[in-house]
Amino acid sequence: MKVYSSIEEFPGLPKAVVTIGTFDGVHAGHQQIIRRLVALGKESKAETVLLTFFPHPRMVLQPDDNDLKLLTTMDERRVLLEELGVDHLIIQPFSKEFSRTSAQEFVRDILLNKIGMTILVIGYDHHFGRNREGSYKDLEEMSAVYGFRLEEIPEKVVDEVAVSSTKIRNALLNGDVSSASHLLGHDFTITGKVIHGDKIGAGLGFPTANLEIPENYKLIPADGIYAVMVLVANAEYKGMLYIGSRPVVDGKKRNIEVNIFGFKDDIYDQEVTVWLKARIRGDQHFDNLQQLTEKMKEDQKNATKLLS
Repeated sequence: MKVYSSIEEFPGLPKAVVTIGTFDGVHAGHQQIIRRLVALGKESKAETVLLTFFPHPRMVLQPDDNDLKLLTTMDERRVLLEELGVDHLIIQPFSKEFSRTSAQEFVRDILLNKIGMTILVIGYDHHFGRNREGSYKDLEEMSAVYGFRLEEIPEKVVDEVAVSSTKIRNALLNGDVSSASHLLGHDFTITGKVIHGDKIGAGLGFPTANLEIPENYKLIPADGIYAVMVLVANAEYKGMLYIGSRPVVDGKKRNIEVNIFGFKDDIYDQEVTVWLKARIRGDQHFDNLQQLTEKMKEDQKNATKLLS
């Protein structure tokens, strides 16, 4: 997959099958759109283009709204999209100026003239352009005028529950990673750099890699202990993840720490990716470190069982 940091960088194609959107989480609904995109590309012998935006439009248009937390960082999104077989990914910087592009200008000047679109695939109830003025009806009219093919993917339903990023966020904020993974169509991931901690875990016999997440918009699930798979230097390991403020030592800062089973290498400053498989329990207060140690032994057994 070729990646471009703006529409201006894209060289254009003679025939392009295009879809547009933020695709946060690349969830099961998004995957249906992208699989159809890829299938149409093969059928029409055209290359596929996914046009997305960063920062998220809400971050630009509502800068004082600090409640928005995204399911994926742009890097995490890029990995998921490549796995689905997209040929070209355009990450257009979103700005207030760009937001003023009218629906017609967007289709005519960007999708058709710049990208070379011949087929447009969009999701259910898609809106675009200045003030989200463009609708499916507008696209139908423009497809007749400009001669491109239009295909709308109906609302994706998983077990009779409509997939939405909001439902996935709520599930994660409640610690329900099983439901979140079901709706996502893949495991929720956290990627961070290993930084130095106070080594409390090592003193208890459970050394942890403390993760720093540079993207402050990244959603972090509910506090607790999770059974996880961990990717370190292209190798996968089992482990357990802790999210919380460590109440047993009167911690004030929320920490993200992963205990990688059977791993002893020095990985400071390296990037680690964690796949959340199941939540074992919520965060708890213990009267002393001995009680915490006993509970962590139990957590490790439960995590090992869940991951087997």
